[in-house]
Amino acid sequence: MNLQTGIVIIDYGMGNLRSVQKKFERLHRQVCISSDIRVIAKADKLVLPGVGHFANGVRKLKESGIWDVMNHKVLVEKTPILGICLGMQLMARHSEEGDVEGLGWFDAEVVRFRIENERRYKVPHMGWNTARVTKESPIFNDIPEDTLFYFVHSYYVACKEKRDVLAMTRYECSFASAIVKDNIYGTQFHPEKSHDWGAVLIENFIGI
Repeated sequence: MNLQTGIVIIDYGMGNLRSVQKKFERLHRQVCISSDIRVIAKADKLVLPGVGHFANGVRKLKESGIWDVMNHKVLVEKTPILGICLGMQLMARHSEEGDVEGLGWFDAEVVRFRIENERRYKVPHMGWNTARVTKESPIFNDIPEDTLFYFVHSYYVACKEKRDVLAMTRYECSFASAIVKDNIYGTQFHPEKSHDWGAVLIENFIGI
């Protein structure tokens, strides 16, 4: 791997990774998409995107061998990682979607929206919504409070540790739309689809 930045977008067969790659490239950062565990093992930073079913994501990560390599990179080598949408959810301990265990990096449960006012709130939660930052973090540097980001999801991460919550979003109920623990970052929203402020967040991650 010959990369200036050493950023690898993990390909485990869940979602359109090209849009994430394009966002990095617009910031003049060289990245690669890879499912090769040898490439992932050499990365300076990792991005774990994803759209789809939680249990399928877990299965694909384990079958490919990426699961174990990623755990070593993140927990032992302390490699910075950004999880996006399903990628963030996979960092939780458990999900209702498929009733399976996740990576367990966060003491959290992935739960489905339980909507009371179905005329006003639809599932999936889709479109633009605000992310209210709850504590300081370099990943939100220079991003105004209550900035709009783009969401598409039917499940959300319910953190048991408040200190892990980086931003909250309201959609009938309030949920964690960004989380952080040491070198581990996650966004429920899609920064790659969130125009200028999404680009700022990605550039902040690059600079961590």
